[in-house]
Amino acid sequence: MPKPPRGERAPQESGEPVRLQAYLARSGVASRRASEELIAQGRVSVNGHPVTTPGTKVRPGQDRVTVDGEAVALEETTWVALHKPKGYVTTRHDNYGRRTIYDLLPEKYHSLFHVGRLDRDSEGLLLLTNDGDTSNRLLHPSTGTTKEYLVDVQGKLNNEEMERLLKGVELEEGLAKAEEVQRLHPVDIDIFRVRVVLREGKKREIRRMMEAVGHPVRRLTRRRFGPVELGELPSGKWRVIAPAELGALDREAKKPARKRAARPEPETEE
Repeated sequence: MPKPPRGERAPQESGEPVRLQAYLARSGVASRRASEELIAQGRVSVNGHPVTTPGTKVRPGQDRVTVDGEAVALEETTWVALHKPKGYVTTRHDNYGRRTIYDLLPEKYHSLFHVGRLDRDSEGLLLLTNDGDTSNRLLHPSTGTTKEYLVDVQGKLNNEEMERLLKGVELEEGLAKAEEVQRLHPVDIDIFRVRVVLREGKKREIRRMMEAVGHPVRRLTRRRFGPVELGELPSGKWRVIAPAELGALDREAKKPARKRAARPEPETEE
């Protein structure tokens, strides 16, 4: 088998069984969640027999898997880092005709799904992959994967407000708190930059937390997701994640679950 490109892994030809929805996600058919829906709809067959139970195990390289009668096969495990600019939405198709993150990627990466989201007005590091199991573990709060943001806010945070962010701000769906908050420097008249580290990713969490302490967000950039950093990647550009980063992501995803009970991670982050 030819050696895969840097940052990609060759498909598993045979060996340990994998869950059917994970196999479909790795094949580029759909995300793991969408693959579960395909299975429930009876559109997936294994060795000629329809399967409607998610979690059914298949043997890569041995079992024949079809969707709507079309055979599917595993693709290389691929991870891509994208520097999302402001003004792009994190979705594959947009009903309002807005620009999406997939407009920034080569067509060969259009089958990858995004790991969490950044809202239209946010920018920075966004990961995409066809490795559904690892991405789901990274997103689940029990894993405790940290994300680091640079946040430009109106007005300078005082010590009491920073302490509130660290202890937790009450939002509609519960308490939201930062792992770290650090004042950096002014960037404009009455606009100050703050470094914030989060573990969870409630919808527009940082924006709502800052509003709660009286400092509206003027710009928000994600600089790090777990062990992967944005670095000097220009806005609107992408890169395949390096092997060392890939190994670090695997280790991050396999960390023992945190003791604190946690709900599944929502799809929308900042």
